[in-house]
Amino acid sequence: MKKMLSLAAMFAVLSYASPASAELKISGDAAVRERGQWNNKTTDKDLKTQYRVRLNTAADLGSGYFFKAMIQNEGVAGGWQTVAANNSERNPLEVSNFYFGRMLEDCHYMLGRIPLNSVNNPIYDITLYPVPTAFTSAGIYAVDIPVATWNYDRVFGVNYGTKVGGGELNATIVIFDNNSVTENTTATGDGLFNDGYALNLAYKTTLGDVTFEPQAIISLTDVRGVTYQKVSPNTAGANVTIPAGKSKIGLSGFYTICRDTKGESNLVATNVNYDGYLLRAKGESGPVKAWVDYNRTKDKSPAADVTYNNVFVWAQYNVKLHESAAGTLSLTPTVRYRASGKDVVGSATVNNNQLRTELYATVTF
Repeated sequence: MKKMLSLAAMFAVLSYASPASAELKISGDAAVRERGQWNNKTTDKDLKTQYRVRLNTAADLGSGYFFKAMIQNEGVAGGWQTVAANNSERNPLEVSNFYFGRMLEDCHYMLGRIPLNSVNNPIYDITLYPVPTAFTSAGIYAVDIPVATWNYDRVFGVNYGTKVGGGELNATIVIFDNNSVTENTTATGDGLFNDGYALNLAYKTTLGDVTFEPQAIISLTDVRGVTYQKVSPNTAGANVTIPAGKSKIGLSGFYTICRDTKGESNLVATNVNYDGYLLRAKGESGPVKAWVDYNRTKDKSPAADVTYNNVFVWAQYNVKLHESAAGTLSLTPTVRYRASGKDVVGSATVNNNQLRTELYATVTF
């Protein structure tokens, strides 16, 4: 009888118990930056006070299953909100990237808005922005981390990675857009596979102490581009990381090409014909980080015979004011300089240079 009463009591307690749930871990960073900006195309000199808050969530579901997400403001470039008159600006936070999947010993897979780490990997920059969207102070160039700034460093896709030989092979189907468009019309929804699909292949391995990562982005369908309405670019290259004592040197080189006759005559272009490359040399030593980019793109599309040249320099020094297991507080003075030239056959070269000085105050937690 006592055993029956004990069992009854146990089931009564269990009936009120909460179902098991994954532990949700939250981390993030908050930053304020003072930006000074000078552009040779205008007489304006601008000083901006900006701020950004990002929250990272992660849940371990057990057996290798996981979920991760980032929350930030996607209403402004890079999530950096500028202080407005009378502090009237808003800073709405929304889901920026999210992805879930499973990590196993020899492979993994994930689905969702996957982060790209494009600040350290410029393959997406030269693929999506080979030609400046506008050759003005507000233009978007292949240099100066455009994907991290304007695309929030994420893309929707499905990723699968597995160990091959002494390295890891990753294949990702990415969806650049979901705008079906047929020939010579602006109507959408008229083609089942006219959306912007691409395949990103990457293999990361080590040769001695050197990390070598060849990559390629192969267009599977036409992409509705910013400059051209329908393009199918293909890009290939590699990132190389070389240790040098307590420092490391990074080298990157990517080439993109697009020969497309599927443009829409009543929109921007009937034919697309361009190719370009982006080279990067990067150095990191303790608190110092700097890199130099060089991009050259030749556009021979209809009514165009233009060559774009871009040189970009990023240099920063990170000062840790406080560091503990709970987080950090740091100051980071930064210089960003871009020198751009536009060479049009039969015309004089047009220059568009920009200097930015920035001071970041950042707390991570």
